[in-house]
Amino acid sequence: MRKIFLSLLFILLIASCAQAEIISGPDVAVAETKAGKVQGYIHDGIFTYLGVKYAEAEKFMPPVKLKSWYGVKLAVTYGAVSPQGITQQEDMFAAHWYWPYWQTRNYQQDNNCLNLNIWTPGLDDKKRPVMVWLHGGGFSAGASAVEDIYNGENLSRKGDAVIVSINHRLNIYGFLDLSAYGEEYKYSGNLGVMDLVFALEWVKENIKSFGGDPDNITLFGQSGGGAKILALMETPAAKNLFNKAIIQSGAVDLMGITLPDQSTSRRIAELTLKNLNLNKSEVSRLKEIDYKDLIAAGNNAMAQAVKEGHKILSWSPVKDGDYIPDDPVAGKDAFKHAKDIPVLIGSCLNEWVTVPLFADMERTQRDNKNFWSEDKAKAKLKEKYGDKAELIAQEFLKAYPYKKFADALYVDTRLRTGALKTLNVKASQNGAKVYAYVFTWETPVMGGYAMAYHCSELPFVFNNVNATAETVTGGGARAQALADKISQVWINFARTGEPGWEAYTLDNGATMLLDDEFRLVYNHDKELLNLLK
Repeated sequence: MRKIFLSLLFILLIASCAQAEIISGPDVAVAETKAGKVQGYIHDGIFTYLGVKYAEAEKFMPPVKLKSWYGVKLAVTYGAVSPQGITQQEDMFAAHWYWPYWQTRNYQQDNNCLNLNIWTPGLDDKKRPVMVWLHGGGFSAGASAVEDIYNGENLSRKGDAVIVSINHRLNIYGFLDLSAYGEEYKYSGNLGVMDLVFALEWVKENIKSFGGDPDNITLFGQSGGGAKILALMETPAAKNLFNKAIIQSGAVDLMGITLPDQSTSRRIAELTLKNLNLNKSEVSRLKEIDYKDLIAAGNNAMAQAVKEGHKILSWSPVKDGDYIPDDPVAGKDAFKHAKDIPVLIGSCLNEWVTVPLFADMERTQRDNKNFWSEDKAKAKLKEKYGDKAELIAQEFLKAYPYKKFADALYVDTRLRTGALKTLNVKASQNGAKVYAYVFTWETPVMGGYAMAYHCSELPFVFNNVNATAETVTGGGARAQALADKISQVWINFARTGEPGWEAYTLDNGATMLLDDEFRLVYNHDKELLNLLK
């Protein structure tokens, strides 16, 4: 009764918005799924379904398919998200919760969070391209519906496409490897990925009822979402469940390019039990332990394992030789299961390098490279790069001639290098084409100190620049013009497998620089990256 009341309240609230036309009520926006009917609403012509269950899950157990139901289930409010980010700063860090630009909404948190959202222009037989969004936050945190950013309505309308976003289990509930303690836990170290496979199976089976083409499904994800795509590309169970992939700032060692092996994941589980004063015969008691205590024990176990010499970045899937046979990019048979999948991959020019500046916006909005004198900028370059400062500045301006030489202070190498590693492996496969980009547009907000930071391309991809005008894009005609171009690239790729520029090869290094003006360049930053190593 409470859920029905909240759903009706939600409809009344959105109906009160003067600028939006809401159509809702009996027999409106009802779609048929394999398990039963779901009812959403229509918002300015886009059919919207929120919190649609795609599977069920008990703690530390594989997902199971939904039982069929009679009648119609309401799908008008966002569903629960995976428990996360309570005791460890790294979880908040991964979820971007400390970002000054947006925050994850305060949703209900529940292990049984296997739900998705759908935006579609119509419930007809048009066979629209389907774009499935995998959220960031590493494998530790985040949600399918970050405030304003991940709303798929504008992208659906612009591209005449079906947009889907997914919630799944994260951190200790999604990736605690208990496989040493019984056959029922065999895949517990990869449950978060298994959830995604179940979600993609649901999309494959049901998306036709929402006007989508089950034979034209594109995954797109940023940061941890991109890493999830790489993991899925090395997961045999995901083969044939998607046709294209867009990886945004998501290629990182130990989280996408490579994954921890089972000696590490099992050691983390062993230490977690020890931290909770449980012996191996008491594993089933983990289900009874409060999440706060559980995640604290698990995060401490990871820290202990690092001190022992294990290589761990954060919670992530495990290379178990079975469900995920090998490293997604660095494995001997990389992309074996995804040879025929076209890929678009890229990163932002500055990524994490400018993130420390967020901590003191009062100062950095006034004291940043846009306000420095030439002498001050040269002094800072000298301080950072020593006797290589002038050479690095020269190579930077060769690579990005429309930037300032002071921008050379803030070049990302980690995610750009990861993207190049992935591009080269995919290109050498001689399978489907791979395409490259670097997002270089600088936010004008707060004096422009943040530049092209990690996540800054998201409002443009989703065509949601006005929703974040005050804090991210600055709004206005300039931002909207870029959003029109970038969102169209993503739509084109989802529709045809081609973004609109030359494919990347080992020889040409073809890369599109995404800014107010698009620029196709070739091996443009090769010497710069060599210098910055």
